Amino acid sequence: MSKDILAVYPGTFDPITLGHEDMLRRAALLFSRLTVAVAVGHHKKTLFSLEERLTMVREAVQAYPGVQVESYSGLMRDFVLARGASAMVRGLRAVTDFDYEYQLAGMNRSLMPDVETIFLTPGDKYQYISSTYVREIATLGGDVGQFVSPGVNRRLLEKLGRSV
Repeated sequence: MSKDILAVYPGTFDPITLGHEDMLRRAALLFSRLTVAVAVGHHKKTLFSLEERLTMVREAVQAYPGVQVESYSGLMRDFVLARGASAMVRGLRAVTDFDYEYQLAGMNRSLMPDVETIFLTPGDKYQYISSTYVREIATLGGDVGQFVSPGVNRRLLEKLGRSV
């Protein structure tokens, strides 16, 4: 890497999935510094509290030097600019994601002309995983162990009152 670039990878991470972990691992290889920004989630009803989500994300990034985890509320623009980031990392799983993310990238470019949005796609085995599906499957009694880390799976089971 020839430049010291800070990138921000924002999300609600409710919960963090193996797909998210794949994305942050690859983003950590591309950028000298990466901040995983965990949204307070005021626009969503989350299963996990902000502190629980921060803990799970921090556990997921332990192996990656140069990666830190912070929470944010309000405009992502304010968070990114306050830290001097040059890039935002966004994940694309399918064409339906692209339409939304493309529009969001356009809005972000208007709000932050000097910040690039970088789209990454997850590895093949993670393309269909979403936090929404993981929560729904787990809530209905299904096994989500193949979609999340063991620590996240344990927390899901505990949260839902099921034995570990």
